[in-house]
Amino acid sequence: MDERGFDLESRVGALGSCGRRHRLAPADRVAERAYFASPPGGELPVLESENALVFGSDNYLGLTADQRVQNAARQAAYTVGTGSGSSRTVAGDTLVHHDLERLITETKGTERSLAFASGYAANASTVSALEPDVVFTDERIPASVLDGCRLSGAEVLEYEHCDAADLEAKLGKRSDRVDRDESWLVVTASVFGTTGAVAPLSAICDAAERHGAWIMVDEAHATGLYANGGGVVQAEGVSDRIHVQTGALSKALASQGGYVAGDEALIELLVNRARSIVHSAGLAPTAAASASEALHVARHDDHRNRLWENVAHMRDGLEAMGFDVLGDSQILPVVADDWNEATSLADALADRRILAPALGPPLVTADVGRVRVTPMATHDDDDIVECLEALQEAGEAVGLL
Repeated sequence: MDERGFDLESRVGALGSCGRRHRLAPADRVAERAYFASPPGGELPVLESENALVFGSDNYLGLTADQRVQNAARQAAYTVGTGSGSSRTVAGDTLVHHDLERLITETKGTERSLAFASGYAANASTVSALEPDVVFTDERIPASVLDGCRLSGAEVLEYEHCDAADLEAKLGKRSDRVDRDESWLVVTASVFGTTGAVAPLSAICDAAERHGAWIMVDEAHATGLYANGGGVVQAEGVSDRIHVQTGALSKALASQGGYVAGDEALIELLVNRARSIVHSAGLAPTAAASASEALHVARHDDHRNRLWENVAHMRDGLEAMGFDVLGDSQILPVVADDWNEATSLADALADRRILAPALGPPLVTADVGRVRVTPMATHDDDDIVECLEALQEAGEAVGLL
């Protein structure tokens, strides 16, 4: 009989040889410090005796450990239930979901919003439901957008990273050779998770508007961190120029899930056509409640100010030591010569009880080396100094400094 199964051992081995294999490392908590276990495989994890400083998390405001956010989740579990039980279009829609959506709508300056069970689902389902003919994307756009393009059958045209002039050129070239019946969608992140770059949203809007294209902005790494708890869209005052705003509840908002914000017609389309809304269970009420409380805290407490103070302290220290640091946001990618050097630097940091990951394929190509450093609002000054000292020692040890 012919073998028609899958050679998984060879495929897993190939992942290791090209630097794409990830390993689990369980922690006792999600916070600025944690105890970690070595990769346990199928066994129960055994936590190490020393805790580590976490400088590789997207928990930018440190709100996963905030008592108010935890209490909101507990109260939702007690009064509403732990899970949605079905899709939101059947019986999984609750008042907790709508309270979250009301707050997102207010923060994002739109007519309405819709919460999804993941940020990935929000992006992929939205592009799929819109069914654009052509999607013009930043070359570093998240994979969820590209998967949405595949589901919709859209043609994808990439423009250079954060380059509005190249977007303009791509739009113009397409305009010269096609009819006017095509639907166009321009998609960018506002803050890019691998480069730390902030997209020039005003210039991107200018380019898209000159050619009649719609604009979709993924604020996954920005929501909760900018003006009034919003994102870069709000900070730059371009809410009325963006047709679709998406984002994550799992980063600064310390929960799980994603959202889409826009006008009434957009949300009604998604309620009826978004696959992950119609065909999968809704966001858990506990996640909706904790995200709602985290967004409230982000808007009204001083966590955002503390985050940006820590980011400035960290960037100044890294540059003073001679590191090349990319980005214009809370994400500080430290440049290495290549993937191997970045891995060596990350390993040397881990030896010094600092968790900051090396970025490798498929996030970046193998000839690019970066260690992603992300301070949190809940790191104190001693934590920042400890991380900087470890980076200097590690940089010298691997020959980067």
